[in-house]
Amino acid sequence: MHPTDTDLAAAAEPPYAQLAPEVVLDAVDACGFASSGTLLALNSYENRVFQIGVDGPERFVVGKFYRPGRWSDAQILEEHAFVRELADAEIPVVAPLVIEGRSLHAHGGYRFALYPRRGGRAPNLDDAATLAWIGRFLGRIHALGAQRAFALRPALDVASFGVEPRAYLLAHDWLPPELRTVYAGVAQQAIDEIERCQARAGTVRVLRLHGDTHEGNILWTEGDIGAGRPGGPHFVDFDDARMGPAVQDLWMLFGDREQRPARLAALLEGYEDFAAFDARELHLVEALRTLRLLHYSAWIARRWSDPAFPAAFPWFDTQRYWEERILELREQIAAMTEAPSA
Repeated sequence: MHPTDTDLAAAAEPPYAQLAPEVVLDAVDACGFASSGTLLALNSYENRVFQIGVDGPERFVVGKFYRPGRWSDAQILEEHAFVRELADAEIPVVAPLVIEGRSLHAHGGYRFALYPRRGGRAPNLDDAATLAWIGRFLGRIHALGAQRAFALRPALDVASFGVEPRAYLLAHDWLPPELRTVYAGVAQQAIDEIERCQARAGTVRVLRLHGDTHEGNILWTEGDIGAGRPGGPHFVDFDDARMGPAVQDLWMLFGDREQRPARLAALLEGYEDFAAFDARELHLVEALRTLRLLHYSAWIARRWSDPAFPAAFPWFDTQRYWEERILELREQIAAMTEAPSA
């Protein structure tokens, strides 16, 4: 979810057109590593992320090459500083490597950061003990995140995640003509209902968040006590870190409406050991889900000049896609009128 994205649709060339393998390897070498020549592209659409083989005991580093025009240097460094704060507090996050006093580097016209490689699997979200364990660390992340605000990174709000994406899609003619008016009306109804959800919740605290805590950004390891590696969750990819309500970092772990009560209870069992949870924020769950859906379509549209996006989302500019989005928003409008299920 990227409210500060620069519109790249009219770019003269795709944003990563010049990011050849030799540029990636040279960038790693320029940071003092000796690349071994092995390079594996990892799953990432917004940025380009690679596992790079290096000589020495590390064997691998992970390089994240930032999408041009998305964040300023200062915004990226603010994210890095937040993750470093968490790591210094012994919270299991993967922080960027600091090399010669810097965590953000540039090479070949691209900005990048290097990270230690951390493996793991997706957590078992049907296990209450696993959820409580994740909840404890989310509580610690939020307790530290609440100590001060981001100065430069944006907030999760209706204007940038709902109003602006709707306007962008309509202004750039992404909708089939026969669905344009229907989508415009349904999306506006959804935005109106989001605002009513916010009114029901009242004024809630905002704090520094991970921002995108789906299960793919929580890696689970079994650990190796003999090697000094504790198991459990560790949190990766703070690229969407921003100010927002605490429940933003919880709701993507809830599952469906039937799973939600048990999963929420398990998460909060751990979470509230370290941070209080305001139950009024449950009024925001479906509103936040709807904002994510609205923003998602505009995010793909903005990225369409990047060849990775038409290849990954070939159905995006089809009539069926937009018919499904309209139905999805109507379902969300109904969901937002219901009382929180947990």
